[in-house]
Amino acid sequence: MLHNSPSPAASDTPQNSQDIALSLLDQGHNFLLGLLRPWNAYQVAIALGIFIIATILAWWLGPRFHEWIRNREGWPIWRKRVMLMVHRRLRLMIFVILTYVVVWALREITWPSRSYLLGGIGQLAFVWYIIATSTRLITNSFTRKMVRYVGWTWGTVSVLNMTDIMRSLLDSAAIQFGDTRISVWLLVQAAVTLAALLVSARLIAKTGADRLRRNEDLSPSVQVLAIKFIQVALYSTAFFLGLRSVGFDLTGLAVLSGAIGVGLGFGLQKVVSNLVSGIIILLDKSIKPGDVISLGDTFGWIEALGARYVSVVTRDGKEFLIPNEDLITGQVVNWSHSNDFVRLDLYFGTAYHDDPHTVREIAIKAALSVGRVLKDRKPVCHIVNFGNSSVDYILRFWIKDPRLGLTNIKGDVYLALWDAFSEHNISIPFPQTEVRLLPPEKVLSDK
Repeated sequence: MLHNSPSPAASDTPQNSQDIALSLLDQGHNFLLGLLRPWNAYQVAIALGIFIIATILAWWLGPRFHEWIRNREGWPIWRKRVMLMVHRRLRLMIFVILTYVVVWALREITWPSRSYLLGGIGQLAFVWYIIATSTRLITNSFTRKMVRYVGWTWGTVSVLNMTDIMRSLLDSAAIQFGDTRISVWLLVQAAVTLAALLVSARLIAKTGADRLRRNEDLSPSVQVLAIKFIQVALYSTAFFLGLRSVGFDLTGLAVLSGAIGVGLGFGLQKVVSNLVSGIIILLDKSIKPGDVISLGDTFGWIEALGARYVSVVTRDGKEFLIPNEDLITGQVVNWSHSNDFVRLDLYFGTAYHDDPHTVREIAIKAALSVGRVLKDRKPVCHIVNFGNSSVDYILRFWIKDPRLGLTNIKGDVYLALWDAFSEHNISIPFPQTEVRLLPPEKVLSDK
C-alpha cells in the first residue's frame, strides 16, 4: 500500500541511526565550542540584550497598541483580527526587527562574518514569528499546537542546516512489511501534508459557505445542502490527495474500506439512517432553518440542520437535538411550511341575558386591538353551544409571527376580551351550586 521511499545515498548521508546520532553529537559539540569564541559570545550577549529591550518595549507598547486597535471603529473585522495577531506576538516581532537592525549595523561597521551568529538568531526568530502568526488561522486548538510545534522544529532544523541529517535519522527509523517500508519520515510527511490540505479545505469550505448564505436566490434548505456537499467533497479530496502525495496506494484502501464499511453498516444503522434522513429533509424542503414546528410536546423553531440531528429552540431557551429519523417517521406540525399564517381559536362564554350580536362585535373589536392580530384577515366569532350556565362562543383570529409564541398572544387576546366585557357590562358566568336548608318539620312532612 505504500511505495518504497528512496533511501539516502551512501556518499551523502550516514547509513544507520548510530552514525547519524554520532554526527549530531559531533555537530553539537562543534556548535558549543564555536559559542565559546570571543566574538560569538559577544553576539550571544547582544542577542540577550536585544531580547531584554524587546520585552521592555512590548510591556510598554502592548496596552497602548491594544487600545489603539479597539478604537478603530471603521475597520473591518478581518483587519482587527490581523492586528490582534500582531499584538499577541509583539515582543517576538520587536526582537526580530531590532536584531535585523543590529545585524545591518554590524555588517556596515565591522566585518560581515562577525554578525553571522546574530544573523542566524534573527533568522530563527523570524521563522518562529511567521509560524506562530500564520497558525492562528487554524481554529482547532489541538491541530494548531501540533502544526506550530512541528513547524518550529523543522524551521529550527532548516536554519541550522541540519535538514539532511534529520531526514536521514527519521528515515532510518522504519518498519518493513514485505515490500512495504514505513518510516518515521514518511509518517511525518503524511501528517504535515494531510494537515495542510485539511486546513486549506476548511478555509475554502468556510469561504464558500459564507458566500452561499449571502445568496438570497437560494432557499435555506438548498444552502445547507450545498454547504454540506462542498464540505464532504473538499475534505474527501484533501484526504485522498494527502495519502496519494506520500505514496499511499489507494487501490488497497478501497478494498479495505469496503470490508470496514460492511462491518460498520450493521453497528451504525441508526447513524446512517439519520444521515440519509437529513439528506431527504434537505431535498424535499419539508423543514428549513427558521421554521416553527411542533413534534410531540416540543414546540419551537429550527435553529440549524445538522448531518445527524435538527436543533430546535423552544420559547424557554431549551435546545432540543431531534434525530433526523424522528422528523421523517413522526408526525411533525410545521407552522410555517408554505406560509407564516397561523389561525388560533379561543373559547369563552357569556350569560344568557347578554345580547349575542353585541358580544360577537365586542369580541372581534377586542381581538383587533391586539397588535399581533392581523387586520387584513379579520377575526370571526361564532356561537358554538348553549351550555348549562352560559352561551359558548369561539373566537378565531390570524397571526403571522408564530416564532414569537402562541401562548402569549392568546393571553393578550383573553385580556383584551376581559377589559372589553367589563367596559360593556358583559358578564362571564361560571358554574354555581345552590344549597337550600329545609326546616326539620318540612322534611318530616315530606316523609
